Amino acid sequence: MRRWMTFGALLLVFLLALAAAAPARLLPALLPPGQLQMQGLSGSIWHGTASRCLLNTPAGYLQLGRVEWRLRPLSLLWLAPSVDFDSQWGEQHISARATLHGAGDLGLRDVDARIDASLLRQLAPVAVDGRFALMASRLRLRDGLPAGAEGRLVWEHGSWATPQMRLPLGSYAVEFEQPGAGDALVGEVLTLDGPVRAAGSVRLDGLDYVVDVRIGGEHGLDPALARALSLMARPEGEAFRLRLSGALPAP
Repeated sequence: MRRWMTFGALLLVFLLALAAAAPARLLPALLPPGQLQMQGLSGSIWHGTASRCLLNTPAGYLQLGRVEWRLRPLSLLWLAPSVDFDSQWGEQHISARATLHGAGDLGLRDVDARIDASLLRQLAPVAVDGRFALMASRLRLRDGLPAGAEGRLVWEHGSWATPQMRLPLGSYAVEFEQPGAGDALVGEVLTLDGPVRAAGSVRLDGLDYVVDVRIGGEHGLDPALARALSLMARPEGEAFRLRLSGALPAP
């Protein structure tokens, strides 16, 4: 038995040495087809960089720019490969520790992402500007849906753009939490600063979502914004109550 244990340990060391020496250009062959497009690869599978990287998402390809990764060796012993990565594309920055627990089961830790708010237009027909910042200590995705999360999403220097004008709104945050896969993801909407005040809650239970947010202003709302809100929200004094519910499309 001891001989087989020794042989197994030596084999593992040999395989790890091969992985450490394998050039980074072999990485695309190990990834799911069509998930990532990588160019300018250098270094090794263990620790390398790509000068340009595109991530395939339901809304289309997301430009990640330059990406650096470092594989954590001990994670291979538990058959849950874990990699620390950092990407930079202009002012856009994304970094996290990603762990693959199985097919369709991805865990993220220490997520720090800052993305231009205009990317939201790829998902919904909304004309917004500013920047989104996501800070999450943990975020787990199973088959494309949250299965455990804790963090904060901030919309910084948000504004609403129309063909005639750009209307500053303010900065807002959603503090969210989901204990586990069987629980709903719930979040609290907060106003950080700005002339337009928003407060309320969001909830995602499987594919079903509920949004309940009150939107107002210390000195009333801009008439153009008020007209736009009146199309989808109910007047409540000088403010509006936005209530949305429905089901997300299956991933």
